[in-house]
Amino acid sequence: MSEITREDIRNIAIIAHVDHGKTTLVDAMLRQSGAFRANQEVQERVMDSGDIERERGITILSKNTAIEYQGVKINIVDTPGHADFGGEVERILKMVDGVILLVDAFEGTMPQTKFVLKKALDLNLPVICCINKIDRDGARPDEVVDETLELMMDLDASDEQLDAPFLFASARDGYAIRDLADEHVDLKPLFEAILENIPAPKGDPGRGTQVLISTIDYNEFVGRIGIGKVDNGRLAVGQEIVRVNFHNPKIHEKTRITKLYVFDGLKKVDVQEASVGDIVAISGIGDLQIGDTICTPGDDEPIPFQKISEPTIAMNFIVNDSPLAGTEGKYCTSRQIRDRLMRELNTDVSLRVSDTESTDTFRVAGRGELHLSVLIEKMRREGYEFAVSKAEVIFKKDDQGHKLEPMEVAYIDVPQDFSGTAISMISERKGELQGMTTLADGTARLEFRVPARGLIGFHGPFLTATKGTGIINSVFDGYEAYKGDISYRKNGSLIAFENGEAVTYGLFAAQERGALFIGPGTKVYAGMVVGESSRGEEIEINVCKTKHLTNTRTSSSDEALTLTPPRLLSLEQAMDFIDTDELLEVTPKTIRIRKKILDSRMRKRSNMR
Repeated sequence: MSEITREDIRNIAIIAHVDHGKTTLVDAMLRQSGAFRANQEVQERVMDSGDIERERGITILSKNTAIEYQGVKINIVDTPGHADFGGEVERILKMVDGVILLVDAFEGTMPQTKFVLKKALDLNLPVICCINKIDRDGARPDEVVDETLELMMDLDASDEQLDAPFLFASARDGYAIRDLADEHVDLKPLFEAILENIPAPKGDPGRGTQVLISTIDYNEFVGRIGIGKVDNGRLAVGQEIVRVNFHNPKIHEKTRITKLYVFDGLKKVDVQEASVGDIVAISGIGDLQIGDTICTPGDDEPIPFQKISEPTIAMNFIVNDSPLAGTEGKYCTSRQIRDRLMRELNTDVSLRVSDTESTDTFRVAGRGELHLSVLIEKMRREGYEFAVSKAEVIFKKDDQGHKLEPMEVAYIDVPQDFSGTAISMISERKGELQGMTTLADGTARLEFRVPARGLIGFHGPFLTATKGTGIINSVFDGYEAYKGDISYRKNGSLIAFENGEAVTYGLFAAQERGALFIGPGTKVYAGMVVGESSRGEEIEINVCKTKHLTNTRTSSSDEALTLTPPRLLSLEQAMDFIDTDELLEVTPKTIRIRKKILDSRMRKRSNMR
């Protein structure tokens, strides 16, 4: 047989910067294609299925869905927008024949827009540009069209790619239009643009089977589920296949397909066979990895795929050994923590977990602080208790043995009044200003090149300095020579002096020394960090100290003690705050900061070395 074109299928990915409306657009497409019953209640951002995804309004794992329009099945992949989950985006694009690039009509093109668009253009995928949120105050759709075209030219788009159709949309209100003067009705113009501009998948059904596994799902009952597109041949339940890998010639495993699914709306539907162009989910292959190719035995040619980007940041996950260890968590042992981390590798391809010299410590490497904080949050919600060290970047060496470090391009949006503050703050962390523009609303957009370690712990102080108005986005931009030492924190810690329970009298005396993180009744132990000192050095304080009453003093003659409300830190803020000699104790109920060495004398001795 020869190559065929499946005109009844289109495979697309929706790509964009974080929070530009990808998941909301997929919601609207599902609703208008009749994927839900008329009376079916559907929550917003239905594709963000994880609790953390819903709370934070971010997509962490890519999701597959499919809709029907005029007899054509449109397979849609909703991809993450955040740079830390870029490993997902790179692979998904191998599964589709075109992309919808979503750009916010107010924010315009952002760092992640550039990152995901470059990946799509490099794979020669056709693009439909959709300017979203045109109903937003301050929207500037015409300017954003120009910005998008400029970005495509900067990324060396081909003439065909530069001829991309532009649509204007409000995903929230469920409409798309080809011209700003058109009437707002529904998403029909977008569906039609997909059929007209995204090529139908091609392949040879008579050749040996070839399916590149682009995503791994995991299910407690059936184990690993591989998702990919049938490039050539056919797949059927019970078929004998061989698993091979382009980057790892050692992998050559014969097995059988036990279950085969395709996507329909938000469901996976059992099928007996699938052909060229179908996006399928396969279960029953134990060690299936992203990048594996499923082939016919004897015709086992692996499909090339882009190697997944290496992690740039790492932290230690440590068995909790504080005086309060084991009082709040369900899973606290090294074996339980190790098993849970290894299980995460089933679905998170950008994560690396390795053992260390200590049986109680595991090295976990990821793509950024958000990547690791999402894992920490997931584990604590599941009942795990452990401690983590400060995140640190992963250095490399060049051929001459020189130290190299990961660099980021950071875009900072701040009101003009704070631009000087932002420049001086990031310069202290070895960042270099590359450019400065003024946006339509008068906000200054600053572009920096900064070492990745310069952004560790930067977000909290930056938000404080800009009174909560600053926005920072960054994306990995290669390795460069080491830029020199960076100091993370100007102020020292307030450290509890003894074990016990914090009381108002002790806290009242302590609050003159700095900002407290705890209130009365909080359990504390010696070596626990209870606040931030107002000075550069660390101060030990006794927050459990009670007032000694004598027969000449009565409680009624004392003035009422007024405490300043404590500064309660979120997980990210605490990760930002801790210094290299501190740990973050994480339990299902509490987040505590502590010194690595709890004993005061031992700590001083260690600092003198």
